[in-house]
Amino acid sequence: MIMDKLNILVVDDEPGIRMGVKRVLQQFEVDYPFMDEPIGFNVVDVETGEEAIELLNSNNYDVVFLDNKLPGIQGIEVLEYINKNMPETRVIMITSYASLELAVKATKIGAYDFVPKPFTPAELRACTENVAKQVFLKKMTKKLHKEGRHIRFQFLSLLSHELKNPIGAVEGYLKMIKERKAGNNIDSYDEMIMRSLERLNNMRDLIMDLLDLSKISGGEKNRELKDIDISQIAKEAINAMQPMAIQKDIQMYLNCKENIFLYGDTREIEMIFNNLISNAIKYNEKNGRVDVFIEETPKTVKVVVADTGIGISKDDQQKLFNEFVRIKNTKTKNISGSGLGLSIVSQILENYHAEITVNSEPNEGSEFIIVFNK
Repeated sequence: MIMDKLNILVVDDEPGIRMGVKRVLQQFEVDYPFMDEPIGFNVVDVETGEEAIELLNSNNYDVVFLDNKLPGIQGIEVLEYINKNMPETRVIMITSYASLELAVKATKIGAYDFVPKPFTPAELRACTENVAKQVFLKKMTKKLHKEGRHIRFQFLSLLSHELKNPIGAVEGYLKMIKERKAGNNIDSYDEMIMRSLERLNNMRDLIMDLLDLSKISGGEKNRELKDIDISQIAKEAINAMQPMAIQKDIQMYLNCKENIFLYGDTREIEMIFNNLISNAIKYNEKNGRVDVFIEETPKTVKVVVADTGIGISKDDQQKLFNEFVRIKNTKTKNISGSGLGLSIVSQILENYHAEITVNSEPNEGSEFIIVFNK
């Protein structure tokens, strides 16, 4: 028995590609041990961008496999139309090896991924499994606010499943070290140790994000509201992030007077600073700088976290605060994260009726600006 199937649209002017994708995916199911039922797929195919847009306007599609070169309007134009009008739809670009540069460009402007052709059924299934998992996660988050404990448990189980791979990798490295696979020179194991530590850090971050998100999404009422020294919380957050900053030779500065008070919950404000400062370090350049500014007026408290990092395009800025969103480009591909941090910040700020805005340009750094009303 299969859960509601995901709807897939294949857009390619080559009949063989359309038939091949359809044949493979209509017989394919994605299953995880913690899911009640596997995910199946309904597959529809068209050969032009015009037909694709017509179908997209009248039907809901979870995933679109989109060829770069089409007879009429091009794949990039269809991608831009989907980004603008169907932001929940995931797009996988189909490209020839000669057009990989265009495919990379497509991922920068909103494509979820790309698959070069000719591709094998195994490659197609692997790509589909990955995107199906992401679509399922997104749908689960929407149900969190509507359904009960079972959905939240299933949601957390799904994300916890993501911990298995890094645990397996760390275990493998430790066994190699124990068995002296690289010889008896301890220096030979430095890279294994470094990779293990990276995976442990990733798991820790994911677990912390899950705990934060579960508290917020679950409507936890344990808030302790009082006058808190926001400047002191910012200082502690900077101190806590120093080890991460030192690894990238990043200098951090707190710019504010002492004892700026805000009525709120200490843990919530800590989460805000931790997420913003952590991102400012991760997405910064080596030898960069992070500045935290806190300004007080009679009616507001303004917080700015600024960095000298890689920056964010205008299109990507619109997606930043959605759950599980991670900006994908050549500069971020090796940066780990759950895609939950800014969503957590945004949800916390709803409790304070506060606004967060972004001021950023690619390669020119970013500023995240929060204004609290007293």
